Amino acid sequence: MNGMSTRLGGRRRRALAGPLVAAAIAGLVLAACGGSSGTSTTSSSSGGGGAAAGKIALLLPETQTTRYEAFDRPYFVAKLQALGYNTGNLIYSNANQNATTQVSQAEAAITNGAKVLVLDPVDSKAAAALADKAKTNGIPVISYDRLILNSAGVGYYVEYDSVTVGKLQAQSLIDALTKLGKTKPTIVEINGDPADNNAKLFKQGAHSVFDPLVSAGKLVIAKEYDTPNWTPAQAQNEMQQALTALGNKVDGVYAANDGTAGGAFAAMQTAGLNPIPPLTGQDAELAAVQRIVAGQQTVTIYKPIKPLAETAAQAAFDLASGKTPDTSVFSTKVNNGAADVPTHQIDVVAVTKANIKDTLIKDGFYTAAQICTAAYAAACTAAGLQ
Repeated sequence: MNGMSTRLGGRRRRALAGPLVAAAIAGLVLAACGGSSGTSTTSSSSGGGGAAAGKIALLLPETQTTRYEAFDRPYFVAKLQALGYNTGNLIYSNANQNATTQVSQAEAAITNGAKVLVLDPVDSKAAAALADKAKTNGIPVISYDRLILNSAGVGYYVEYDSVTVGKLQAQSLIDALTKLGKTKPTIVEINGDPADNNAKLFKQGAHSVFDPLVSAGKLVIAKEYDTPNWTPAQAQNEMQQALTALGNKVDGVYAANDGTAGGAFAAMQTAGLNPIPPLTGQDAELAAVQRIVAGQQTVTIYKPIKPLAETAAQAAFDLASGKTPDTSVFSTKVNNGAADVPTHQIDVVAVTKANIKDTLIKDGFYTAAQICTAAYAAACTAAGLQ
């Protein structure tokens, strides 16, 4: 994929996360974690009898996307607790989208005796030096969600199929435009952070759908942007620039995640576009799901976080206990430019208004009450959510 992430072997099918009310677990486990986002902390709670396992470092990339603090971290910690791990040995850091900060956090974790690094890189290439240093120190590295490139120090990788995410987003947008009778639509493409390898793969997947249509004269990509740091405010600026250049004549918007979709939506709302053109997203953020219910966003991509976090936690626990993770779980190989990394891959789902109940609510990712606040009550009733 993009010359750097070629999959070898068959793709494993994974079930969606089991029922669990997100708010409940988030509140329970965040209380256990202690500390706020954007800081480096060592948890003060104890998960029980896992004293034999050494220190584990969980290094997450940013807080602009709500999932990391609300879901990834709590699910990871909850799994460790279920395994009997003493979470007082957990080193947690969030880099707030700063690659330099993440380097410092990783180096501090190594200095503080971490036996395993679970690293979601801010910059997939820059993180190679961290993985190399960890390997030199005999510390295994699990690449979490985003692949660390060009390092043989990456021992394992847990991920979603990022190219498929981009394909689902793009096809959902084309389907929505076709349903509206648009025969040669004009779209704006707002991609993610170019330093994020996943953003490159989302873009690759999207263009695999768009480019044949462009070549056939059936689609116009009028403006395309890469959005540093995935910043919603920057996405809003990009969309404002596009609207100005195009005289507000936009048929649809490809936004690579729900944060950039929120920025694009704000720009279109300010410009007075009504109805809002078809708009994509990713991550199933609550605000995006509410926009979908209200007809202000077309699709988001649901990436079940619970199995991703739990797989990483299990592997980290095994490694910290001196064991080898289950090879049947890491049965796929992904090449990062330096090594074929044993990989566990989680399936993704395109979520529209029609299947919110059968995906997000059924899985307990959100409850209907969380989605259907007063401002969205009428739309929820119309959508059959309450």
